[in-house]
Amino acid sequence: MIPFKNTYKDKKVLVTGHTGFKGSWLSLWLDSMGAEVHGISDEIPTIPSHFETAELPGIINHNILDVRDHQAVNKLISEIRPDFIFHLAAQPLVPESYANPLKTFEVNVMGTGSILETIRTADFPCTVVFITSDKCYDNVEWTYGYRETDALGGKDPYSGSKGAAELIIKSYFHSFFVGQTDRLRMGIGRAGNVIGGADWAADRIVPDCIRSWSKGEVVQIRSPHATRPWQHVLEPLSGYLILGQRLHAELTGEPVLGPSVHGEAYNFGPDAVQNVTVGELIESMRVHWEGVRWDDVSESNNAGHEAGLLKLCCDKALHGLHWKACLNYDQMVKFTVDWYRDFYANSGESTLELSRKQIQEYMEAALASELSWISE
Repeated sequence: MIPFKNTYKDKKVLVTGHTGFKGSWLSLWLDSMGAEVHGISDEIPTIPSHFETAELPGIINHNILDVRDHQAVNKLISEIRPDFIFHLAAQPLVPESYANPLKTFEVNVMGTGSILETIRTADFPCTVVFITSDKCYDNVEWTYGYRETDALGGKDPYSGSKGAAELIIKSYFHSFFVGQTDRLRMGIGRAGNVIGGADWAADRIVPDCIRSWSKGEVVQIRSPHATRPWQHVLEPLSGYLILGQRLHAELTGEPVLGPSVHGEAYNFGPDAVQNVTVGELIESMRVHWEGVRWDDVSESNNAGHEAGLLKLCCDKALHGLHWKACLNYDQMVKFTVDWYRDFYANSGESTLELSRKQIQEYMEAALASELSWISE
């Protein structure tokens, strides 16, 4: 199988936030495609972590660095001279944004600014994909999907920080990058409510369930009626990678169909049928993990504001990048629970082998679905 036209083979790729959930899966996928992967992160965010259990410190070039430290970031990127940058480093949790709002804005806004300022002054060609969130939109709880042209904003600090990150990206693009088409291409990926094996973050539905179920405990759910567009972690990553491929093709002068994607933002999300409630998702997970239970504690929920309904319109990615989600709802749930069940079963299969196997299975499913980014 040939994913993404072998664009990433033998390329230097920098992933910020490589120790996180999405960042570790992206780093592993890039490594499997033959890329020379470098990472920037200020910490390993969870115990356990996918980054450590999948042995990524021995596979990629691991750099402990705070993305807000522009001088250090600029020095390292100038030394690496990456062909690609995927900027995922962020404070990713809504509850944490209430506990530490200033840090959330610093990391998500000024951390993004640090990368933008570095590539503004770089003297080498580079393709950059900035990853924000579906929560960058000003959510008014309407029933149809948000489009890339809809208003940005947010009532909670996390959402506000992601909307603000989008504004600083837009400002830099129009001020400095529009005319630099011979040296730089950049784009934005928006996605959210990503689930999958190896997520151990606090205050997330799937990790909370798995932590409790693996110990034979009943999990308590604070918002079982909230609706989300659930998708497996490899789905938006395929979108980020196809966006990077398309941007790089423009940078190197390869023939492409359609208008330029330079400076454009894209939503990456599942089909509308996968917009289900938290409670429905947990019930679907229980099909694959028998004998487990959960309690509805929504009446005692004193958490800050969090959107009850949020979904994306992904028509722009479909028509502009020929991207669409690969897994249906049942496949997504099974992929997720199977990973955790196998991890806790201590079957002798390493986390690295388990994760690489799921990447292979996902690519096989994409090939069977005749998706544009993979071929025989």
